[in-house]
Amino acid sequence: MAHRDIVVIGASRGALPVLRKLVAGLASDLDASVCIVLHIGRHHSILPELLSRAGPLKASHPQQGERMQRGRIYIAPPDRHMVVRDGQFRLLDTAAENFARPAADPLFRSAAAEYRKRVVGVVLSGDLDDGAAGLAAIRARGGYAVVQRPDDSEAPSMPRSALAAAGADAVASLDDLPQVLHAAVQGAAPREEHPMTNRPDLDREAQLGESLTVLPEQLDEIGERSALTCPSCNGVLWRMYDERPLRYRCHTGHAFSSLTLEEATEQSAEDAVWGAIRAVHERIIFARERQRWAERAGNDVEKAVEQARIDENEKLAEILRSATRVQEP
Repeated sequence: MAHRDIVVIGASRGALPVLRKLVAGLASDLDASVCIVLHIGRHHSILPELLSRAGPLKASHPQQGERMQRGRIYIAPPDRHMVVRDGQFRLLDTAAENFARPAADPLFRSAAAEYRKRVVGVVLSGDLDDGAAGLAAIRARGGYAVVQRPDDSEAPSMPRSALAAAGADAVASLDDLPQVLHAAVQGAAPREEHPMTNRPDLDREAQLGESLTVLPEQLDEIGERSALTCPSCNGVLWRMYDERPLRYRCHTGHAFSSLTLEEATEQSAEDAVWGAIRAVHERIIFARERQRWAERAGNDVEKAVEQARIDENEKLAEILRSATRVQEP
């Protein structure tokens, strides 16, 4: 059995109690480095202190260029992607991925490219689908995949998305996670042989994801230009050639798996409808002002014209408002 010494964990809503229980069950002599991304955005984090108190291993935010050590827990700091290169941590202020910084996918991709079969990837409770593409990259490079049971997760979307995109070598409940993780580190056999891929675009995506400036022709190497635009910067989105899972990138650096992009486009469409409602309301307000002016001037013809405009736009506003209402099944 091949020993695995790099554990990468992606987590979001509902995962804090899971992480505390997980680290409480880790052995003090764990022969692996544990790297955690929890979606915290720019907010100050006390997660290192919480996890250091919860279990026997010291937890900390790594410093730029700090070397990984076994038997330690490293947590992505606020507002920075955490990736690994040449045994060291790199903290990046590149664009958000799946609307998150830190995000799990950059860490997972970098670990897969750097350590391949030595990696254990873990996806815990969370919304949407961050970590799904990264876990698929880990498995494609021969790593081991662990996913929290969706029905045991407060927010099952991330585990479900990871299973759909990558499958898993172990699907574990909260109570079983420490034991499953120890077994994975010690070389547990995968559920089924997952052949390693030699596709260079997986590693190329990891490299481009860590770059501050990406040229369109560089994205042409790993994807094709789509008709979609980035919901964060309105630039062109490239659809990645590797569609496990389906995902998109723009040259600014924003990246989206399909569920996150669907959420963004739905919000964008709703915002556009509300923008149209605002414009129609302004037409009604303006027509009423003109109608009052016509009334003061004793112009009954203009008063009637403005009333017709008001009636027409009130009907249009109601049609637009109906488009924002959730339809009952």
